[in-house]
Amino acid sequence: MAMVGYVVLAAMSLATLSDTRIRAATLLILALCAFKTWVRRKDVMHPDGESHTEQGCELKAEDSRPTADFRPM
Repeated sequence: MAMVGYVVLAAMSLATLSDTRIRAATLLILALCAFKTWVRRKDVMHPDGESHTEQGCELKAEDSRPTADFRPM
């Protein structure tokens, strides 16, 4: 979804910005953000470096319980 957003922003900047320097700077910033998003995707989805299917883990009902006691005010 983030990559689609970057493409939409790039298309909008190409269509609306007339100054080539500002357009180039905008596209460069968008490209850097898209690259960072693409590189960090794996780390965010699997912070331990392994996928859940490789470990054979399954989420159990007791694993989904909150760890802190939450009481609304």
